[in-house]
Amino acid sequence: MADPVTIQDIYELFKVSQAEADRRAAEADQRAAEADRSMEELRRIVANTSREVSRLGDRWGLFVENLVAPAVQRLFQERGIDIQQTYRRAKSTRPEAPMEIDILAVNGDVAVAIEVKSRLTQEDVDTFCTKLERFKLAFPERANYRILGAVAAIEFVQEVDRYAYRKGLFVMRQCGDSMELANNATFQPKSW
Repeated sequence: MADPVTIQDIYELFKVSQAEADRRAAEADQRAAEADRSMEELRRIVANTSREVSRLGDRWGLFVENLVAPAVQRLFQERGIDIQQTYRRAKSTRPEAPMEIDILAVNGDVAVAIEVKSRLTQEDVDTFCTKLERFKLAFPERANYRILGAVAAIEFVQEVDRYAYRKGLFVMRQCGDSMELANNATFQPKSW
């Protein structure tokens, strides 16, 4: 015959079970705190990586601008547009048309606004054309100018160079260590 279970026995078992449950809960809390620290470290690493990738993109964009800018005067002079001044990052903060033009090339009463990208997409072309439509609002001192547009890139996604050409934009592309105009000699640019 087995010894009868007493209330004291049950209480002792409960204390042991409670102590084990408390120990496991403390371990779970410790693992959760470690997971929180690991997650915070992961967030920090992702944020740093994103910043570095953004800086790299900025540097690449600056590299492409540095490739395009010296060629602007020569390329447009070859097309009969005697560029006399170039401005990098021409910026307007006018509320009705805030914008930045990567390179603005000017000759008398003609201005060529140039959008520079390392990789040009159709969306970039459409956005730039919308920008050109508002150009004279952003730069009213050039309201009497004939405004032409150009896109410059190292890489053109899915024949977007032809798309830009059909939109009436000059297309500048890399040729060796310089740039060239991809438009043929009969090209007639759109005026904005």
